[in-house]
Amino acid sequence: MNKIIHLITITTLGITAACITGCTTMKTNNGTITKAQFGTTPSGKAVDIYTLRNDAGAEARIMTYGGIVQSLSMPDKHGQFADVVLGFDSLDGYVSDAYLKGCPYFGALIGRYGNRIGGAKFTLEGQTYTLAGNNHGNSLHGGLVGFDKVVWTARPMETTHGPALILTYLSKDGEEGFPGNLEVTAIYTLTDKNELKLEYTAKTDKPTIVNLTQHSYFNLAGQGNGDILGEIVYINANQTTPVDSGLITTGEFADVTGTPFDFRKPTTIGARINDPDKVLQYGPGYDHNWVINKPLGEFGLMARVTDPASGRVLEVLSDEPGLQFYAGNFLDGTIHGKGGVAYQVHTGFAMEPQHFPDSPNKPNFPSVELKPGQTYHNKIVYKFSVE
Repeated sequence: MNKIIHLITITTLGITAACITGCTTMKTNNGTITKAQFGTTPSGKAVDIYTLRNDAGAEARIMTYGGIVQSLSMPDKHGQFADVVLGFDSLDGYVSDAYLKGCPYFGALIGRYGNRIGGAKFTLEGQTYTLAGNNHGNSLHGGLVGFDKVVWTARPMETTHGPALILTYLSKDGEEGFPGNLEVTAIYTLTDKNELKLEYTAKTDKPTIVNLTQHSYFNLAGQGNGDILGEIVYINANQTTPVDSGLITTGEFADVTGTPFDFRKPTTIGARINDPDKVLQYGPGYDHNWVINKPLGEFGLMARVTDPASGRVLEVLSDEPGLQFYAGNFLDGTIHGKGGVAYQVHTGFAMEPQHFPDSPNKPNFPSVELKPGQTYHNKIVYKFSVE
């Protein structure tokens, strides 16, 4: 299509790839990568959007602002494509007052710490750090200006599995109260198997905490096409980490047997979402962490979601120990997304592989500490198919 101006061969995370500069569209051996301008932030920073498209026709659009997955187009059982994630048609939606007030984190790359840290404080190696209390006195998803609200540096690349995009960002020592200069890399790959594969790595120059994740809201019937209460969920977990009324984990582990948190047998999201269970209604509804049935650090299946009408199936795989399942409880129709659709309650769900919430303050949880010389790694795969 457009002429490729310059090719550079790089190696990252063991992948040898071809990066490009000075071009609009790159044809890869199994798809295309297209770069376009997507607007300017209120502070004057230019934002680009990259479209990854595989040869099967699936497509992912990723912004340099917040590492946001702006759209994700996948086929149904009849081969018809639809965008299955919530979001906006332009950058204006992501920086609007209404969005920032509600802050649903549509499609965002979350960091430095995904989920909540109780009291917006933690102690590390004898020193106490105070964070932004941006969620009822607690820290949520990295603070007031987390990784979802910064502009990342982008490099397209070609891999043997599909078109990909590398995003990098330096989070400086003290940003949002977190210690250490943190060098973060995120690689998004749209594979030839209709998987959106995410690989996060990070390095620090002083002890810190890291817990990165992805916050797309999925509607497998297609964004704007009703609620997700009829979608069928399986979660590979025998336990959850229950929360108090402030949605902060108690430090306990709770058996899911006989509770509305038991998704070991596939069940619709709406079947028990209004159950009077006290911990569930703190949500209100699903906004909790499941302890996945696999050894710490092992990559494997976390969850499977099926939309009976379209036949679309989403499998969530990761090497993280926990999965935050959120059913869009706080959407209330005030935010109008793509096509002007008002996003009502339960019109999208999130599946966020991560370490457990408030881990820095729960010594019995797996550690989220990262030390100099170590490399943080988190691999997430959202795999789509039909049945």
